[in-house]
Amino acid sequence: MAKNKKDQPVYMISIAAKLAGMHPQTLRIYERKKLVRPGRTEKSTRLYSDSNIEQLKDIQRLTQEDGVNLAGVKIIMEMKRKVERLNFESDELKKLAEERRAKLKEEIENVHKSYKREIVLVPKGEIIKIRKRSSRS
Repeated sequence: MAKNKKDQPVYMISIAAKLAGMHPQTLRIYERKKLVRPGRTEKSTRLYSDSNIEQLKDIQRLTQEDGVNLAGVKIIMEMKRKVERLNFESDELKKLAEERRAKLKEEIENVHKSYKREIVLVPKGEIIKIRKRSSRS
């Protein structure tokens, strides 16, 4: 099942080729080189998603405008996927850290509320006298 609508395979190879502005045979070559991975029907018909079309356009831009060969394109696309995955993981870790920070703040506030004595910050190196409270307090 596709993660989102952009990943839903819906276009047959001829339509995908037109949308990407290339020949269907080029799409087959890109699939063979594992640059794009279309979905398949039960009868093994290739179906391309909007995400696949974007990938094809990226490949075309890299090869035609930037002069990158297909081996370079493959490396660039793999690195792009890794960066996206790391960004996702980073976002998840930031959310987790924020949740834990909020929980810790709440726990600290609860300790402060339940602590009966006043907390006094003393500058480093100063000497203070502590008076004993009478047992009647």
